[in-house]
Amino acid sequence: MNLTALIASIPSPSSGSIHLGPLKMNAYGLMIALGVIVAVRIAGRRAEKRGVGSVDAFSSIAMWAVPAGVIGGRLYHVVTDYELFRGHWFDVVKIWQGGLGIWGGVALGVAVGLWRARVLQLNVLALLSCAVPAIAVAQAIGRWGNWWNQELFGRPTTLPWGLRVSDAITEKAGYAVGTLFHPTFLYESMGCLLLAYLLIHFESRIAPRPGRLLAWYAMGYTAMRYFIEGLRIDPAHQAGGLRLNQWVSLAVFAAAAIFVLIDARRSPNASEASTVSDHE
Repeated sequence: MNLTALIASIPSPSSGSIHLGPLKMNAYGLMIALGVIVAVRIAGRRAEKRGVGSVDAFSSIAMWAVPAGVIGGRLYHVVTDYELFRGHWFDVVKIWQGGLGIWGGVALGVAVGLWRARVLQLNVLALLSCAVPAIAVAQAIGRWGNWWNQELFGRPTTLPWGLRVSDAITEKAGYAVGTLFHPTFLYESMGCLLLAYLLIHFESRIAPRPGRLLAWYAMGYTAMRYFIEGLRIDPAHQAGGLRLNQWVSLAVFAAAAIFVLIDARRSPNASEASTVSDHE
């Protein structure tokens, strides 16, 4: 690799761990934990401004929803990529090595979170609206775990922000040492941050009916994920020239769009009470 290519690229960490003195922490898990902490804070502050909850309430909900999300994400990954575990099923529990499917994680995590909110006798739909942008921020932070693990990168690129991975991983992917790849983790991280901003921005101006913010999130994320998924080169089930997660993205986008259309036609003239703070 020449000097120009070395400078004009994104390096990868030499280890998937972070060392703080004698303490060694798995970076993948740390990114997930950091994303959860930030998301709880954002969602809790949004709930406090609306008078529908608090940071403490979201912390209680997260105690149930986060483990459920991890389990759901892992189950989705295992079911859709079961060949990776055939013959060594104990690896299913090794989530620190990567492998969490966002679809299973969000589905089970949100479902359990809503259940917990109901148990606490809170306004479920109002809390869901508070949590949606925070979920996108959590994803943005969590994606950096893929950078630490040097996984799920895209196809080769000559762009100045190409990602460098270790020689061993480059050769394992079937490419010559020195090849740069699309940093799909970075694309998705930046996309999720932009999505969170847009959700809050439009929410403050439109005051959407309950459920619509989640549908907007689903449409925005799946549109972004469809194109990012098309860049990735990691093994995946395919059909009709598309990867499995691209098909899932299309299905979720369609379902969310149908919900928005039906909800809009169901009550086109209904006044929508806003719980949005003008100062958020």
